[in-house]
Amino acid sequence: MDLTQLTHFLKVAEHHGFTRAAEALVMSQPALSRSIARLEEELGQPLFERRSRSVELTDAGRLLESRARQILSLVDDTIAEISDDGATGRLRVGAIPTIAPFLLPDLLRQFATEHPRCQLAVQEETTDRLVHQVQQGEVDVALLALPIAAKYLEIRPLFHEELFLVLSPENELNQRKKITLSDVQSHPFVLLGEAHCLSDTIVSFCRRGQFQPVSVERTSQLATVQELVALGHGVSFIPRMARVLDTSPRRVYRSLSGEPPERTIAAIWNPYRFQSRLMQAFIEHVQQYAKPAEM
Repeated sequence: MDLTQLTHFLKVAEHHGFTRAAEALVMSQPALSRSIARLEEELGQPLFERRSRSVELTDAGRLLESRARQILSLVDDTIAEISDDGATGRLRVGAIPTIAPFLLPDLLRQFATEHPRCQLAVQEETTDRLVHQVQQGEVDVALLALPIAAKYLEIRPLFHEELFLVLSPENELNQRKKITLSDVQSHPFVLLGEAHCLSDTIVSFCRRGQFQPVSVERTSQLATVQELVALGHGVSFIPRMARVLDTSPRRVYRSLSGEPPERTIAAIWNPYRFQSRLMQAFIEHVQQYAKPAEM
């Protein structure tokens, strides 16, 4: 058994199949199948139950999955600790889709300028997926919106961000000097899919106002939400960082009167994993970068 075989095994377990796992590993499916077959032969136990459209872990496979993650994490941490010079190394940064395209480009550009020998890898995923990746050591630091339902993670709140009501120019709400939450109640909403935490934040805010927003459409991209609103399909709430970058005259952004909705942006990491000097520098950089964003 070697580390490469364990990596192959975990990738097949993650994707529940050899085809997608081979694509992720950038290798041929026959080569991956041979690697897993040799591992099963060495252990004397089948690790996967082959089904028509997927593979699932056997009891032996589930045991190996837990141990394999521990082994590879220990190896990664050992290598990182030995070679930790504060200048070179690989840093894996994750962010949710409603943060990544707006915050990361400038943030990472500045950090790369200060640490030119650091290799930065970016992972854009939903909150649940990022939390899992941080717990497993697949991502070093993730930027997301609170709250998160996870234990044994370090959570560092960075700043609060207002959510702006976005309307089409023709929407009758634009005629009002002030817009309250009750004014929005009768309007249909365009929201992100249920996997996105921004939708949970919006729904929770509306419920505090004693109404359930009626979602007429769901999408996976914030840009699509903005475009559908511009076409008159409904209204929505957009984070300030996305509103700042939107210069289109086809959308109008308004701040709600009273207490507007907001979200809290935070950085999370696994405190039980080795934290390189580069990782510590990045966390400090994020905190300094976030100070002007605090509203």
